Amino acid sequence: SAEVESDILRRVRTLLRELDGHHPACHSDRGMLRWTLHKKIDQNPSNSSILVRILVKELERAERGDFRHYIIPLLHTLMYTLIKAPCISDELCSRVYDFCKKLLTLPKPFCTIGLDYAIRLKTERTAPGTLYQRMVISEQSLKSDPYPYQEKIFIFADPELLSEAICNALVTDTEAAQVSQSPRACMCYVIIHAMQAALGEGCDVSGLKRSLQDMSTSNIEHWFQQVVAAVECAGHEASADRGQHAERLEKIYHDVLSALQAASSFPPGDASLGGLQGTPLPNPNISFHLWTEDDQLWKELVLFIRPVSQSCESNCLSQDLDNFEIQDIISDCECCEQTRFSVLSTDSGIERDLPAAAEEPFTPCNAETEQSRLQRKGGIKKKQSPLESVAFLQAGCNGPGAKPPAKPQRRPGIPPEPAAPLQRLHTARIVLLGDDRILGRLAQAYHSLRKRETRRVFLTPRLNLQFYYIPVVTGQPNTMAVADHAATGQEELCEVAGYLGKADPWYESNINTLCHMIPKLATMPSSPSKHLVTDLFITDVIAYYVRMGIQPVCFQVYAVKIFFNDPALEPAEDVFLTELRTQVQESISHRELSMTKKKTTLDGPGIDLTVTYRKVVVSDRAKELTMSLRCTGLVMKAIPDDEAEDLVCLNVNITETVRINNLSGRSFSAVANRLKTRNIKIRSTEQRPFTVCLDKDSRRAYRNVISMEVSPCLEPSYCLQKTRTMKFSLHKTEDVGLVKYLPKSLLLPINTFAGIIQ
Repeated sequence: SAEVESDILRRVRTLLRELDGHHPACHSDRGMLRWTLHKKIDQNPSNSSILVRILVKELERAERGDFRHYIIPLLHTLMYTLIKAPCISDELCSRVYDFCKKLLTLPKPFCTIGLDYAIRLKTERTAPGTLYQRMVISEQSLKSDPYPYQEKIFIFADPELLSEAICNALVTDTEAAQVSQSPRACMCYVIIHAMQAALGEGCDVSGLKRSLQDMSTSNIEHWFQQVVAAVECAGHEASADRGQHAERLEKIYHDVLSALQAASSFPPGDASLGGLQGTPLPNPNISFHLWTEDDQLWKELVLFIRPVSQSCESNCLSQDLDNFEIQDIISDCECCEQTRFSVLSTDSGIERDLPAAAEEPFTPCNAETEQSRLQRKGGIKKKQSPLESVAFLQAGCNGPGAKPPAKPQRRPGIPPEPAAPLQRLHTARIVLLGDDRILGRLAQAYHSLRKRETRRVFLTPRLNLQFYYIPVVTGQPNTMAVADHAATGQEELCEVAGYLGKADPWYESNINTLCHMIPKLATMPSSPSKHLVTDLFITDVIAYYVRMGIQPVCFQVYAVKIFFNDPALEPAEDVFLTELRTQVQESISHRELSMTKKKTTLDGPGIDLTVTYRKVVVSDRAKELTMSLRCTGLVMKAIPDDEAEDLVCLNVNITETVRINNLSGRSFSAVANRLKTRNIKIRSTEQRPFTVCLDKDSRRAYRNVISMEVSPCLEPSYCLQKTRTMKFSLHKTEDVGLVKYLPKSLLLPINTFAGIIQ
């Protein structure tokens, strides 16, 4: 035992040295220390208590020595061990619970994480096994009335940014992780773990496994529901204690064993107790998607809430969809970024279908008047996809957590019953694989989703949406995707990951190390050792990240309005997350080329721009400045270099061309002009076009641009409510009423283990 404890302590200390920047001698081991530690405990689950005790001591030592950067990694490692452990004593849980309460006196994120884990541990102390049970039920979408929550992991990868080998390897790994998992096996895991967590070494795990193995699926489901009800009941009762919970489960335990003894020749008491045994924690429900369509994210979320197979229970969906058409009244509003306000129309558009009450008294009129009266204007008939139909979305309202169906008309004098609020029973965990370019696509999709939800609310009250990011950079990136950035390095393509790694050391240690490891494992030759590593490591790290990464870092999404040199073209509106880059566009016509050469000879290379921006000052007062300059390029960076800097601020770098007159003649030099702002307008004074590229992605490049406006992107729901408020207060510009309490800016939250540690 002393040797085992010494080995575990050595592994924990090595983990802490890596957080201090002392990486292991073998570079390939970097990022695998946490994984190997947990795998060693999985091989011998009886050592879980030893690891928990060591981690508690290290946490207390880190608090006394003011090594705060150790606290969150140690706490996550401890909680993950505690969830998977077969049995942890109440004394040990109490020590962890007391330490979490101490964190409430520290600033964020320590107090936030400490409070969350303290609440969980309080429930776990009363009803051991609750955390494991809830995790398995939600991740496997097991049907349970006491705990009706469901989760799913969606992995999105851009096929134009990742190689085919990487995509195929990830598809194979995610599919292999789901093969050995069945609802029957997962229900057995929950029963065995709950019994062992409550009864400890008094539970005959081998006998319990034999009993469950010989049962029918219906009987297993019956005992599963009994166990879940007992555990959830103890977790919610204020007066319940650990002893009462153990008595309830002991009764269920004996009932399960007696079912085996009644159907076989095993006499009671013959089975010998084999001590604590580990119960596998099944891999979560993971689906892998190649991101090929712009609205693919929204479609997958809708299907998660309401699968197509369920919507066909009453009538054939394809027949019902033709009966529902939606006419969208397009209201373009400048302050709400041309958000579409949709109104469900029951008007067929046929004159004779108008209700009798709406008919006007007959008056003589000529043919011209009659023709103008029958003309229909102002409506755009929009053909909806099956997922957008009213039939499909309304069918999704009948699931768990939805509003009850309409009730008969109430009698006069009887107050109406309050409608039950919708519950977010579904959690979608979106994992993005790639570099900053896929995050730019995510920002676009998220903005589109929020605008769609503003028009017709469906996902927001029912779905808890979580975003995760794993940087992956191939050795030979797609040349088409980086054609405009030949000099772009791998570090520049992963600016968001670099920022998150500086803000959260545990993210740097566990996730940023996958940047080159996933491509390396995907291109390894097929061998037994390769499958041993990839099938466990990649899936396990993704599962660990989505389970323990609960602290979001919110990035500001920026809106850009682009004007073209052709007056016939409508201005384009787009959003970006990380970067906006402009370059001088080469002249096309002979006349433009000759004028450009003459201008270059006199004033130097580049184009003349007028830049109007609001300067960021400490007092946060609006100070608008305007300057004219000649430049060859401009880059707006939304991700700061230092994690302590403001995330809601653009760092604009302008390469200005300065003319120098000396004795040898006229020469030009490039000067870097830097400024900080949140709102900026750029206009080409000589009407010479330039190109704009968003989020380092050449697929999102605009040509023939003469002007653009950049500002923080507003939350569409805020814009809609602001528009409604302005109708009743035309002379007020400040936010009043409900608008004051709505989020104004659109922020994209990406989960990490700690958030931002200042």
